Amino acid sequence: MRRRPRRPGGRRPVTFRRPHVFALAATLTVSLLAGTQASARDARDAADPMPGGDDVRVLVFHAPDAPEDLAAAGARAVRRIGREAPAQTRFRTRVTDDAAVFTGASLRRYNAVVFLSSGGDLLTDAQETAFRAYVRSGGGFVGLHDAARAEPESAWFTGLIGARPAAQSPGAAQRAVVEVGDRVHPATDGLPLEWAREDVWLNWRENPSGRVHTVARVRERSYAPGESANGWDHPVSWCRDYDGGRSFYTGLGGTAAGYDGANFRKHLRGALLWTTRLARADCGATVTGNYKATRLTEPNRPDALDRIGEPHGLDIAEDGRVFFIGRGGGMPGSPVVTDWDDPRIGLGEGTVHVWDPDTGEVTRAGTLEVFGNKGGGDELVKNEEGLLGIALDPDFLTNGRVYLHWTPHSGIDRERHMAQRRVSRFTLDRTSGTLDLSSEKVLLSWPVQIHSCCHAGGGMDFDSAGNLYVATGDTNSSRFSDGYSGNNPEPDFGGVSFADARRTAGNTNDLNGKILRVHPEDDGTYSIPEGNLFTGDEAGGGKTRPEIYVMGVRNPARIFVDQETDWLYAGWVGPDAAEPSPVWGPAKYDTFAVITSAGNQGWPYCMGNRQPYRDRTLPDPTQPQDWYDCDALRNTSPNNTGLVDIPPARNNNVWYAPQGGAPDFPRNGAGVPTYRTDDQTFRLPWLKGGGQAAMTGPVYRYDAGSNSETKWPAYWDGKWFVGDFYDGEQPRHALVMDPANAGDGGLPVHAESLEQIVPEGEDGIRNLMDWKFGPDGALYVLDYGRGFFTAHEKSALWRVTYEGGPPTPLPGDLVGDRHAQEG
Repeated sequence: MRRRPRRPGGRRPVTFRRPHVFALAATLTVSLLAGTQASARDARDAADPMPGGDDVRVLVFHAPDAPEDLAAAGARAVRRIGREAPAQTRFRTRVTDDAAVFTGASLRRYNAVVFLSSGGDLLTDAQETAFRAYVRSGGGFVGLHDAARAEPESAWFTGLIGARPAAQSPGAAQRAVVEVGDRVHPATDGLPLEWAREDVWLNWRENPSGRVHTVARVRERSYAPGESANGWDHPVSWCRDYDGGRSFYTGLGGTAAGYDGANFRKHLRGALLWTTRLARADCGATVTGNYKATRLTEPNRPDALDRIGEPHGLDIAEDGRVFFIGRGGGMPGSPVVTDWDDPRIGLGEGTVHVWDPDTGEVTRAGTLEVFGNKGGGDELVKNEEGLLGIALDPDFLTNGRVYLHWTPHSGIDRERHMAQRRVSRFTLDRTSGTLDLSSEKVLLSWPVQIHSCCHAGGGMDFDSAGNLYVATGDTNSSRFSDGYSGNNPEPDFGGVSFADARRTAGNTNDLNGKILRVHPEDDGTYSIPEGNLFTGDEAGGGKTRPEIYVMGVRNPARIFVDQETDWLYAGWVGPDAAEPSPVWGPAKYDTFAVITSAGNQGWPYCMGNRQPYRDRTLPDPTQPQDWYDCDALRNTSPNNTGLVDIPPARNNNVWYAPQGGAPDFPRNGAGVPTYRTDDQTFRLPWLKGGGQAAMTGPVYRYDAGSNSETKWPAYWDGKWFVGDFYDGEQPRHALVMDPANAGDGGLPVHAESLEQIVPEGEDGIRNLMDWKFGPDGALYVLDYGRGFFTAHEKSALWRVTYEGGPPTPLPGDLVGDRHAQEG
């Protein structure tokens, strides 16, 4: 297989063909809020020159009664930044406590104005009017700490600053951790991901997130925020394009000593670069009103899966076409056969549809007869098999190859309740735009039990070397373990256990409950890449499968491979126990993991940060045995066909339960958690569970070479998108990971909520099934619909675009226009 051409940094340049027609006019647009880039730019008369000039000047203003040491430290820091900068970014500084400087003529001499220790009503109406005119003409503003209290009765100043302090903000300095979520803004570029400093931390009367662009937050669990705490999303520094100008505010700078810190000076310098027009920045990147979510597909017609089917996965070609699959369920009320004596049992239509960005039209490219339309209800009735995954060949535009992960109806054994799952390669006919079903090459197949529901997995993706990753579920029920480990050796059907995940996910000789990695060859076969978990020769052979890259996963419906790093990002659904048990172990944990090498993620022995379950054995699986040793796992199940000694369990990066994100417990001398509810601490307070069905998303890669006007900003570059099938309190966030520990189970450093950008609710994207970025830099999202095991009128493909415009200032407005080529 030819390797996909890549630009420096990893991805092929794309010239996007902007869609000019959408098939559906149903568009959900998050309402624009005051202060967005568009309104800010419109507020200024472009014919008028901006204030300041090539000889950059900064005015520092502080209150006459400001603490002397604080005012002196702040003024000294700004002067030092301007004096010691490289020649092309130096500026001169004037410091004053005389508000008489706020006249139209005087202010126009300055590129930016800094408010330092300037709380209170300091400006007359005429002076505020002059300052408003200055900002409207394109002037810059930097507010430091107590500036949030400036002109408290002015609604315009409230908008300029972005938020006002809560009445109960702490008054004493405390040491806390700053999370630097923006990795590209001049004020944060080059700062550590986590930055500990001592300061006076303000709480906010109203959280400004979504109205401003937050570049850094303070981690509340690292200090005592008091009664008016803002929670996990506690902005400390932000910016916005406001009323024609540029505003940057930071709550830092509450102590004189704090101005001596190198990180703070770097932070302040970047803020000054942007506000003085010496550098550009996108300060609309997280303003929720800058995003538009558009439904691209119409509902299926009654009794026809003609528009979308039962959504179950998508992939996007480099020409912008979106290919999405339907698992196999019909429309509500369609016939469902559950009688094993009926040859039509579970017979469903696995659909492949294509949305074309040039026409806005959806076509049905193919239909497979799958086993999977078996309805809902009890786990011995419903089934999650069907058409489960899709991946386009890296050279799809040349060879038309499409890989499908599915369960053919023709291969079921109605006597034994078994089926053959397979990954097949098909070719798309360029003339008709349909799959040539006669072109099928069966790349890989393996047996799955279909007597009991659930957990089929399904996700697939390619890495940069052309290796195909295939996520398979454990095809196992945890109902017979009361929703805990799913390790009950009983019961079985026809001699095949359906409640013991040690037979599948924990078995080195079984392809279920795994993430496989193979290299498809042109003749339809595959080879094994180096670095998989097993060679196949362990213990003399016959005890391991070399296709296994990752074992110990339960239901990985979605995976993603970042081709710039070839790191695998996976998420899987956990069991059903609502609460932890001191007898059996942790509650249901849904999981996300960054996987940088082959290994064992733990299921059904250990979950989360290696929290063990209790073993079960015959003759009485209701009696708890020893706790599993996550460092020295042994598969002693009577249903095991692989190695007894298996790889140790690894830590996972994100796990969440109904009680909260990343539950953790005190442990005894043997490392076993107490599993008492009252002992829980939650290491990731930004999320909580509930119904829970983890759906990992992509890592966004910003393409500066793309001419798309709706691509997401560079702010999101490198961030990992994680979500849940359900909306509400479940995760729908973009995460910043620390590359130094991400592959070892390190917790996310920073989380950005996507709830308003990828809108939730009955008329939004309520049941998130899959999501990926297209070559246009827009986010494409499948909404499953409502309910289970059927298509629905809400089943839809959506497109989420950025409408906030380019970074500011525009190239022609940069000082001296010397950076115009950078734009």
